[in-house]
Amino acid sequence: MKKITKQTYLDWYKDMLFWRKFEDKLASVYIQQKVRGFLHLYNGQEAILAGALHAMDLTKDKMITAYRNHVQPIGMGEDPKKVMAELYGKVTGTSKGMGGSMHIFSKEFRFYGGHGIVGGQIPLGAGLAFADKYFGSGGVTLTCFGDGAARQGSLHEAFNLAMLWKLPVIFICENNGYAMGTSVERTANHTDIWKLGLGYEMPCGPVDAMNPIKVAEAVDEALERARRGDGPTFLEMKTYRYRGHSMSDAQHYRTKDEVEEYKKIDPITQVKDIILEKGYATEEEISVIDKEVKRMVKECEKFAEDSPYPETQQLYDMVYEQEDYPFIS
Repeated sequence: MKKITKQTYLDWYKDMLFWRKFEDKLASVYIQQKVRGFLHLYNGQEAILAGALHAMDLTKDKMITAYRNHVQPIGMGEDPKKVMAELYGKVTGTSKGMGGSMHIFSKEFRFYGGHGIVGGQIPLGAGLAFADKYFGSGGVTLTCFGDGAARQGSLHEAFNLAMLWKLPVIFICENNGYAMGTSVERTANHTDIWKLGLGYEMPCGPVDAMNPIKVAEAVDEALERARRGDGPTFLEMKTYRYRGHSMSDAQHYRTKDEVEEYKKIDPITQVKDIILEKGYATEEEISVIDKEVKRMVKECEKFAEDSPYPETQQLYDMVYEQEDYPFIS
C-alpha cells in the first residue's frame, strides 16, 4: 500500500471536510426547495471513501454504490461543481440535470452510480468486474451497499457467481446501523453481516470504518487479492451516519445522545487530532484549510445557482431512437 504520509493526512482532512460541508450545503438548499426529491447524506461515513481512494488505482479501478452517492464521484475525480449542478437539476450537471440526487454518474471517472433500487447495484458491480476480467483491464470494482441491501437476495446470487468466476470485485457493506430506519438487530438473527461471505468461502471481515487507515489497509489487501486473480472479498465497514436516512427521516428510532456519542469518534476529528499531535500542521494552518473548503463549497453553490435548467427538447434527446426500426410501418 502507498505510504500514509503527512500529505495523506492533510489531504484526508481537507477532502473529508469538503465532502461534509458540501453535503451540509445540500441540506440547507434542500430546505429551500432548490434541490428536489430525496436527499441521502453521507455525514459520518467519509472515512470509507477516504481510505478506499488511498488504496485504489484511479486510472483503472471502478466504483458503484447506492443512492448515498454525492461525494464518491468527487473523490474519484469528478468536478464537484457539476455534481452540485446535477442535484439542482441544471443542464451543467453530470447527467445534464436528468439524474438528480439518487443517480449521480460519471463514466469518465469510472463512477457507475447512484442506484435507487435497494441492492440493485450489487450484481451490476459483479458485472463490471466480469468485464474487467474478460477484457483483462487489470481494474477492480468496489461495489458498495448498505446494511439494508445486505438482506436482498441479489447479494447471494452475485456472491455465488463472483466466487465461481473469481471476479475482481470488492463487496463493501457500509453498515451504518439502521438501513432505512430499522436497526441491524431487527433485520436478522445475526448482527455480523460480514459472515455472509463465509457461506461462499469468500474472504471477509469487519473493518473499523470511522478510521480511514483501517479502511485503506483492508481495501488494499482486497485489491491485491483481486489483481492476483484470486477473486472477491467482502468487507463490512462498521460506520455511522449522523443525519437521517434521507432529509424526510424524523429519526424516531434512535436518541440524540447516541448520535453525539458517535461524533466523539468522528473520522474528520480523528484525522485532525493526528495532524496536531504529529505536528503536521498548526491550528492556524488548519484554519486556512477550513477557509479554503468554505470557499470551494460557495463556488459550487454559485455555479449551480447560475446554471440554466435544461430546455424541454432535452427530454426527447435522451430517448433512444432507431431510425430503421422495422416494426413500425
